[in-house]
Amino acid sequence: MRLLAFETATRRLSVALWQDGELIERAEEVANGGSERLLPWVHELLAEAGLALQQIDGIAFGAGPGGFTGLRLSCGVAQGLAWGLDLPVVSVSTLEALALASGERNVWTCLDARMNEVYSSAYAVEGESVTQIMAPVCIPPAVSPAPTFAGGWGVGDGFAAYGPMLHARKPDLIGVRSDVYPTATAVLRLAAPAFAGGLAIPAALAQPIYVRDKVALTTVERIARGGVR
Repeated sequence: MRLLAFETATRRLSVALWQDGELIERAEEVANGGSERLLPWVHELLAEAGLALQQIDGIAFGAGPGGFTGLRLSCGVAQGLAWGLDLPVVSVSTLEALALASGERNVWTCLDARMNEVYSSAYAVEGESVTQIMAPVCIPPAVSPAPTFAGGWGVGDGFAAYGPMLHARKPDLIGVRSDVYPTATAVLRLAAPAFAGGLAIPAALAQPIYVRDKVALTTVERIARGGVR
C-alpha cells in the first residue's frame, strides 16, 4: 500500500509518503502561507521512493481543528489530487495526530486557536492506537476542561501561548511539550488502518474539522475575551 498525507493545520507544514509501512517526510515551519511547498515535496518524496504519482493508492490529510487557511489547504490539495487520480481519502484529526506524534501515553493536546482560545482535547495512546478521552473543544484556556487521567503530558503550542492558565486547570501534569506539532507522518500512521479496513471515502466527501464556527470576533468580543490576539 502506497499513501500520501498532508498536515498543514499549524505553522509546521509537512507531507509524508507511506510505502508498505516505510515512512518518509518533508517538513518545514512556515509563519505564513507555504502552499507552494506541498506539491514539490510530493514529487521529491516520490522520486526518493522510486514511485510515480499514479502508483499511489490513497491520500490522507490532517483535517483539523487548526488554522482555517491551513485546513482548507490540506483538504483542498488532498481532494484535488485524489479527484484527479480517482483515489479514496481518509481525514484524520489534527489533535489525534498531535497526540501520536508526542510519543507520550496520556496526552492533553492544546493548539493555539488565536482569539484567546485553544483547541483542546485528550487522548490515551497505546502503540499506534489513539483513543479519545475528551472531545475537542475551542475554548478560552482559563476555562478549558482538563482530562481526568492522573498526570499525563501537555502537548502543543497552546501551552507555549497559555501555559500558566492551562497548568492551573491541571496542576498534576508530568510535563509540557509545547514544541511538538502534528505531522503528516502521524497522520499516515493513523490513516493506514482506515485504508486497509476499507474506511476511506470519496474525495468529494472530504471536509475539514473546524470545531470553531466563527472565524473573527468583534472588537467588543475580543475585549471581553481579554485581548486582541
